[in-house]
Amino acid sequence: MISKHPHAEQAARLRGLLNEANYRYYVLDDPSMPDSEYDRLLRELQQLEQEHPELLSPDSPTQRIGHAPVSELAKVTRKNPMLSLENAMNGEEFRAFHARTVKTLEGLGALKGEISYFCEPKFDGLAVELVYENGLLVMGSTRGDGVTGEDVTVNLRTIRSIPLRLRGAHPPERIEVRGEVLMTKKAFRQLNEAQDEAGEKPFANPRNAAAGSLRQLDPGITARRSLDMYSYQLGEVTGGPRFKTHMETLEWLKELGFQVSRETGKAEGAEGVLHYYARMAETRDSLDFEIDGTVVKVNDLELQRLLGSKSRDPRWAIAFKFPPRQAVTRLLDIDIQVGRQGALTPVAKLEPVQVAGVLVRNATLHNEDEIARKDVRIGDTVIVQRAGDVIPEVVGPVMEKRPPNARKFVFPHKCPSCGEPVSRPEGEVAWRCVNLQCPAQFQGRLEHFVSRKAMDIDGLGGKIISKLTDMGKIRTLADVFALQKEDIASLYKKGDTAAQKLIDSIHGSRKPPLGRFINALGIRHVGEATADLLAREFKTVERLMDASEAELLQVPDVGPEVARAIHGFFTNPANRRTVHDLLELGVEPEPPAATGDSLKGKTFVLTGTLSRWTRDGAAQAIVSLGGKVSGSVSKKTNYVVAGAEAGSKLAKAQELGIPVLDEPAFENLIGHTGEGR
Repeated sequence: MISKHPHAEQAARLRGLLNEANYRYYVLDDPSMPDSEYDRLLRELQQLEQEHPELLSPDSPTQRIGHAPVSELAKVTRKNPMLSLENAMNGEEFRAFHARTVKTLEGLGALKGEISYFCEPKFDGLAVELVYENGLLVMGSTRGDGVTGEDVTVNLRTIRSIPLRLRGAHPPERIEVRGEVLMTKKAFRQLNEAQDEAGEKPFANPRNAAAGSLRQLDPGITARRSLDMYSYQLGEVTGGPRFKTHMETLEWLKELGFQVSRETGKAEGAEGVLHYYARMAETRDSLDFEIDGTVVKVNDLELQRLLGSKSRDPRWAIAFKFPPRQAVTRLLDIDIQVGRQGALTPVAKLEPVQVAGVLVRNATLHNEDEIARKDVRIGDTVIVQRAGDVIPEVVGPVMEKRPPNARKFVFPHKCPSCGEPVSRPEGEVAWRCVNLQCPAQFQGRLEHFVSRKAMDIDGLGGKIISKLTDMGKIRTLADVFALQKEDIASLYKKGDTAAQKLIDSIHGSRKPPLGRFINALGIRHVGEATADLLAREFKTVERLMDASEAELLQVPDVGPEVARAIHGFFTNPANRRTVHDLLELGVEPEPPAATGDSLKGKTFVLTGTLSRWTRDGAAQAIVSLGGKVSGSVSKKTNYVVAGAEAGSKLAKAQELGIPVLDEPAFENLIGHTGEGR
């Protein structure tokens, strides 16, 4: 048994320290250790569990990440619907809600004195429900339509403010906890910076970013997005204490380890709520997360029961919304910005104006079609809004204030950075410059080229790249492999030693896997997964460069838009020259190892803990043989691979009569063991 394992006490101690650190950081707002110490302890626990897989437990902090990507999100139907909230758009509408509530309770003879409300920030995120059984997180789902949501359990497990195991010695048999998954303003800025560096479209606001991140099919992507969660409602509880007020339920949730907003407050009557609302409206910009109003709930749970619910929303709560964050100013001019992957984005140059506490001089106009649709002209008086902690957007012109000399904007057909012709791919809204050497794109392209999931050149970061490009030492991607030690020695305090280390790193990256080499080129729409598919299909970069659109369309998961992007990239003479230069300088992309198709057409579900395999390793083994991995069991599932502590997926497989493989049977099917994987 694990309790007798010589390292069990050490593993338990590390788990305890890490879980306590999460609790103190997220729930108590009282960090107990610096991030560097947390990371050190986590690595120590990871190493211990890798060396002794029998010590793994589902509530270990190391198990937040590591689940295989799925092909789709399974549906979850709940017995107790997650209701929506009626909106009050101003003080008059809130007073009407208050008057109705008073009238109903007086009619029932249940009101004694003033109504006591509990007020909370209205988070601008994505509503979710967590289900715990005997203290362990077993299910997490999005709100969906209230009754049916999506199973995002593995993604929710990556969020450090969500406890994997409840605190306390005697957790309830079953508990439903509802809350909001969101992205802080800081995390949102960092994500959009990363999106820009990768040549991807930035997210419009933190809510869209949080929703898109939580609904990823690959939990590894969710884990990198720095999501957070605040709990605000207790659902059904089996085997737990009874409470008299909503405020008491939130205090109990904090004791169990859930993060609850520190901006909540009790309010007596309508006037108390209006005072809280005014205070939150004043402080909203100082918060590190977006809110779009306040949520007002009758605090007494018995009064909530008496008030009941309508078909879609409760009669005992309302969302008291803030007014839109807009302003009016003059559009002075329109500039064009060039992104890392060549997208030309029109940006409005504005007469400076305050919008939601921020002085705004620039606002996005998105693309050529949006300018035409809104009929925005230079010289117009325009409405500007700031939705989220992002660059504001132009909503549209104030037509009655249009001056006679207002002029239409003509979109350029040459890149404003490099002067090369730009094109607008069929079916797309953005004009693009596809010149790899375009100065506006080159820094970002180069940083992507040397990154860990591309050429993986350690030590060649943004600052060094910037200095080398300024010095003229790097003008093309291929120039990286022509660098000499004397070219870079002056950039380091340690001179020759540090320079030689970088040169060694560059030399060591000359034989990347073909998939990483393709990813490094920064072809639009081609990320890691698509690059690996192309590598398996074409085997060499030369064959890929010469492939027609028709040949590209034969690759699984490559559609017309992606095929056009790849073909267009390699028909550009400058891009072909760059690839040839890289090959001549000794870069030798290695073709992928031969794979079989013995599992072609078969769908697997992995559950529980395997002793010789990581979840990713098992998934990769299945995919390498032509199989697919899903995150949920259905009639289309061919096999369920079940390890130790397999849960509801195993039960469902047995119910549907789907073959279940233990670890030896799985290894027998694929033809090898997972030692070292």
